[in-house]
Amino acid sequence: MSDKSNHLQTQAVRTTAPERLLLHMCCGPCAEYPLEQLRQQGYQVSGYFYNPNIHPQQEWETRLANVRRLAELKNLTVYENSDYREQQWRDYGCTARSGQCQICYALRMNEAARFAAQRGYKLFTTSLLVSPYQNYEAIVRTASLAARRYGVSFLKQDFRPGYRKGQEMAKADGLYRQKYCGCIFSLGETNPKYRDRYLERFGLNLAELPQRLTEQ
Repeated sequence: MSDKSNHLQTQAVRTTAPERLLLHMCCGPCAEYPLEQLRQQGYQVSGYFYNPNIHPQQEWETRLANVRRLAELKNLTVYENSDYREQQWRDYGCTARSGQCQICYALRMNEAARFAAQRGYKLFTTSLLVSPYQNYEAIVRTASLAARRYGVSFLKQDFRPGYRKGQEMAKADGLYRQKYCGCIFSLGETNPKYRDRYLERFGLNLAELPQRLTEQ
């Protein structure tokens, strides 16, 4: 075959570069399934860890360490934001459970959208969308508003059907799987069996944990 024919054949099979996507990572286990799915769909994925709501700091450090472990296992580039705001969360108070998480969603989705735009990503999503314990509609609504604010797009994808598979993947990878959402309020509201173990590990008493404000 001539050199010209070889050149034409190469042109015929050439494909466009995969679209770059920024995955906001709330933790390692929740990122397992979304990462797998996004890569299978052809995206070039990078991660972004930004979760100043995770308290206390010992827990924040543990979750970051497991994001790093997942990144190493999956050959994933992860950007880290070391912002940490425990006292600010205590001051927020938060409302009763029907209104929970709005501050957490807004802060993280706006930062993820801002960072995506700054780094030249046109598309972002979040591992929060895998959890059946999160408010899926509120996350999508908040992230979509943030995307418009910063001139990027938000990938709305329901990863929840793969939640159990993702947890099994995390178990197989030896990742730490937490038993509460992350904020200081959710720690006090989790199953007492797990809550008391955490309190002992953190050297805290139940009376030291703040309570959510009663919704007016």
